[in-house]
Amino acid sequence: MQVAAVSKTVDRAGLAIIASGMRACLAEDPSGQTLDATRLEKLFMSLA
Repeated sequence: MQVAAVSKTVDRAGLAIIASGMRACLAEDPSGQTLDATRLEKLFMSLA
């Protein structure tokens, strides 16, 4: 049971790191046509 809890925590940490990178990419979009960050985050979390 503890292994499952640790695994879930590590998975969530990895997702948080990826989400942070996605936000940075959105902020640096040279075209100025960024995606809706809330919608993108919701989509990303649905994959988790």
